[in-house]
Amino acid sequence: MPARDYYHDTVKAAIQKDGWTITHDPYRLKLARGKNLFVDLGAQRLIAAEKGLEKIAIEVKSFRSASEIRDLEEALGQFVLYEHILNRYEPDRKLYLAVPEEVRQSVFEEEAGTVLIEDRILRLFSFNPTEEVIIKWIS
Repeated sequence: MPARDYYHDTVKAAIQKDGWTITHDPYRLKLARGKNLFVDLGAQRLIAAEKGLEKIAIEVKSFRSASEIRDLEEALGQFVLYEHILNRYEPDRKLYLAVPEEVRQSVFEEEAGTVLIEDRILRLFSFNPTEEVIIKWIS
């Protein structure tokens, strides 16, 4: 099992405060030949009695290395791989990248990040690490 991200427990608390129920910690993607991938969290919430459950998987990224671009490249690679696997095995579960609000502003409001959002390559939400709350959802 992989090591947890620095903000794993913070995101877990924030997502629960936002009305989600944690269903997996971590969310295991079983591949052929006994291989596994691990997304940090799985969650769901009731959206309306007639609509059923909204399901998400969350990959937490702290962007704590010396290069935000390198962190973005790594996060994007994981996101794309996990999303394609999820689409095959559980297409009703949407994948989100969870980043601190400061990272959303410094990375995803700049060209390299905005192009990924505008072109619908990834979905993300930002959180306040101190208050353990969700700040902004971007789908």
